[in-house]
Amino acid sequence: MSTSADPVRRTESFSAPGPSRRHVLGAATGAGLALATGLPGVAEAADLPLLGTYDVVVIGSGAAGMTAALTAAKQGLSCVVVEKAATFGGSAARSGAGIWIPNNPVILAAGVPDTPAKAATYLSAVVGPDVSADRQQAFLGHGPAMISFVMANSPLRFRWMEGYSDYYPELSGGLPNGRSIEPDQLDGNILGAELARLNPSYMTVPSGMVVFSADYKWLTLSAVSAKGAAVATACLARGTKAALLGQKPLTMGQSLAAGLRAGLLAAQVPVWLNTPLSDLYVQNGAVTGAVVSQNGAPGLVRARRGVIVGSGGFEHNAAMRAQYQRQPIGTAWTVGAKENTGDGIRAGERAGAALELMDDAWWGPAIPLPDQPYFCLAERTLPGGLLVNAAGARFVNEAAPYSDVVHTMYERDATAPDIPAWLIVDQNCRNRYLFKDVAPTFTFPDAWYTSGAAYKAWTLDALAAAIGVPAAALRTTVNRFNSLALNGKDTDFHRGDSVYDHYYTDPAILPNSCLAPLWLAPYYAFKIVPGDLGTKGGLRTDARARVLRPDGSVIPGLYAAGNASAAVMGHSYAGAGSTIGPAMTFGYIAALDIAATA
Repeated sequence: MSTSADPVRRTESFSAPGPSRRHVLGAATGAGLALATGLPGVAEAADLPLLGTYDVVVIGSGAAGMTAALTAAKQGLSCVVVEKAATFGGSAARSGAGIWIPNNPVILAAGVPDTPAKAATYLSAVVGPDVSADRQQAFLGHGPAMISFVMANSPLRFRWMEGYSDYYPELSGGLPNGRSIEPDQLDGNILGAELARLNPSYMTVPSGMVVFSADYKWLTLSAVSAKGAAVATACLARGTKAALLGQKPLTMGQSLAAGLRAGLLAAQVPVWLNTPLSDLYVQNGAVTGAVVSQNGAPGLVRARRGVIVGSGGFEHNAAMRAQYQRQPIGTAWTVGAKENTGDGIRAGERAGAALELMDDAWWGPAIPLPDQPYFCLAERTLPGGLLVNAAGARFVNEAAPYSDVVHTMYERDATAPDIPAWLIVDQNCRNRYLFKDVAPTFTFPDAWYTSGAAYKAWTLDALAAAIGVPAAALRTTVNRFNSLALNGKDTDFHRGDSVYDHYYTDPAILPNSCLAPLWLAPYYAFKIVPGDLGTKGGLRTDARARVLRPDGSVIPGLYAAGNASAAVMGHSYAGAGSTIGPAMTFGYIAALDIAATA
């Protein structure tokens, strides 16, 4: 959740460190916008209609915000959640809802051999010096308790995503069988009429089926794998059972958001939809409320104890992306919730907050389909495909963690155009594997071709001409790739060397499940651009989720979690769910800290 209004906040006796040029310009822009739109300025904020007074005001109803609100309520604090969108759940509701929390009770009960020492060693190796040790430890130390708390105070239950490896399992402390969990099936009927206000998922589950994130690996292989066929049958059986019982089955992000919302309903925490944040309200240097809009009219919500910003990133703010991130960039390639325009981040910055990691995002290769971008997980990893750049050459391990692939695209783009890149597959690959939601052997929608997202040709030379890469180079690249595939060893980019590389692959392909030659015409090319699940930069916070100024001092009363805050993962990505796991954990930490200091 985030907002587009940008008025100047009210301040009383507030002395912050000397402002930077960016702060001055940002304040001037905010003041100009306030005057132009009639939104309240400095003098008027205190005179706005009082919409309510609570111990805690939470901005955003995603995973971070709802976990924070639930925690605050169970600590005996009065709480309200304000949400910009007409729906609740934010990007979390749209997601697969993987949750990366080492040593959580779900994986320990399943016998996963995790320990605090292993987790600390691994996270430190992944994150490096970008994130302080105390923040890393806060996440690791509170994460398991957060999962236990959520299960005790909501209908949510979780499943281990067995086999979904940590993203760097070869590092010390990494687990090849994975630490990630996901929500179990939930009956949407528990929400009653509120179910209609759940933010829809990014991808629709096939009708009549109940599908978990961990199932997609096998559904992709259902035409060529006995286990894949069995998983498809199990998904259909779950759907049939739910229908017979009159249930409205929810999984993945839909289950996570619905379960948290059910917890808030039981705790009598109000969630105000269609209530965008305009600014933070500051008195005597402390954040004591929020200026919001309802029905187009501004109002003030006071917070006795604190405000927790869980409003998401800035992925749909073109100006912020142009300001902070590398080109080419835009808002059309993200799958984050459309309301995420960075308003909580900007409001925090106006209150004096420091920003970090603004150049980064939860990247992943995406195909810019005409209706919405498609975040490409399995398709670039399955045997029988490779990525090439504008020169017709491979440039990356296609099966590497998705964030790493896009980092490589940007790092190389200045000297060898890798944006867009092209995913090349042959008809043999198409005959075997699901591609997005298009079954094997089925034709792709015409709109994919007319939009320029996909191309098809009967020869590699013709395909090269269609996508504008040198034909001889593409032929040489494919021939080289085919020889590597037949030998089962990618000596060029090491595809298949990591256990992680083999997750979205075909175990029937030997000697390397990641690699198969391209030999059967026609051939296909799919445009690949730097997509993302959301941005990962935002307000700088400490181990208690308190927002910090550039000099390291704490802004009293202001907390942040989720993509409105700078990620505890730094510039990396430890495993599936490294977005949602920390978001929920730091929302939990923020509420506990407010309760402890109330």
